Amino acid sequence: MAKRDYYEVLGVSKSADDKELKKAYRKIAMKYHPDKNPDNKEAEEKFKEAAEAYEVLSDADKKARYDRFGHAGMGQGGGFSGGSMNMDDIFSQFGDIFGDMGGSPFESFFGGSRGGGRRARGQKGSNLRIKVSLTLEDVDNGVTKKIKVKKNVSCDTCKGSGAKDSSSVKTCGTCGGGGYVRQVKNTFLGQMQTTAACPTCNGSGQQISAHCPKCKGDGTNLDNDTIEIEIPAGVEDGMQLSMRGKGNAGKKGGPNGDLLINIEVANHNHFSRDGQNIVYDLFLNFADAALGTSVEVPTLSGKVKIKVPPGTQAGKIFRLRGKGLPSVQAYGKGDQLINVNIWTPKELNKEEKQMMERLRDMPNFKPDPGTSEKGFFERMKDYFN
Repeated sequence: MAKRDYYEVLGVSKSADDKELKKAYRKIAMKYHPDKNPDNKEAEEKFKEAAEAYEVLSDADKKARYDRFGHAGMGQGGGFSGGSMNMDDIFSQFGDIFGDMGGSPFESFFGGSRGGGRRARGQKGSNLRIKVSLTLEDVDNGVTKKIKVKKNVSCDTCKGSGAKDSSSVKTCGTCGGGGYVRQVKNTFLGQMQTTAACPTCNGSGQQISAHCPKCKGDGTNLDNDTIEIEIPAGVEDGMQLSMRGKGNAGKKGGPNGDLLINIEVANHNHFSRDGQNIVYDLFLNFADAALGTSVEVPTLSGKVKIKVPPGTQAGKIFRLRGKGLPSVQAYGKGDQLINVNIWTPKELNKEEKQMMERLRDMPNFKPDPGTSEKGFFERMKDYFN
């Protein structure tokens, strides 16, 4: 099913500022929060949908890509739906949307942590950034690339826990395993109680007495990984795609970072790009331009023959409909524009030079609008015969 427009999901305009976005997201998240709607799959999906919309629109770079390319600009798994993020990821990432609460963003509203003791997530993995070079043919058709990257992956010995074995893991004595501690802050409104990640266990709820010998307690190791990236047709040079959860592994059970893919489109031997259109420079000699001819020109899908009418001028543009590039956001393709250039020889032999000197003196070789085209070609015919 097609995704809804993110602005429609939050009920805001494209000109909405950060304050309006935050207010709109908070309202929807409160309405559809799972604690208020237990076992309600529809409410859970709306909750995730709102989180996805806010995650994109609250980020200046992602918002710019979305405004330009739509959902396609978000790449694979660009949002929570269909990506690797679960409900805990949403709670962890957007805790600050409900104020300075540090841990579970809904604790102050529903009394206690979600689900009666949800532990804090560990540290989220860092994002990984790579460059992918494409040809115009790749852009025209879309392409699947297999990229080998070196990144932090979850330790296969301790399964990411950082502990030597299960006996090395103890419940944190400071937070009692909850991952959070309550704090009382003095504000101009009086004392306010908030929650924050436990400073002893960093929100994991556990303390480790003996570290994993392979990862030294980090929970991750550096390794090679091959990632398959499906790049949609119509992408542009400089565009950034993202793949949720394909970055560096998180620590202590934290979510993975994202893979950010910067698109580079290589220069083409024949074409230049102008949005969805591609431009081809066709060079004709003077005789072909004056008398007319048929020529083969390359396109992204093979060669085609076009007719050049007599008297074609330099700068004339022929258009091949639908022979351009697709839009990453919409249906249809651009056109191929064929720009006519008159090729002038740099060197002439004696015979060619004499011929050109005779032609130069003919009336129609001078920019005289009063000279008839018909008379010119009749004289040219007599000359060459």
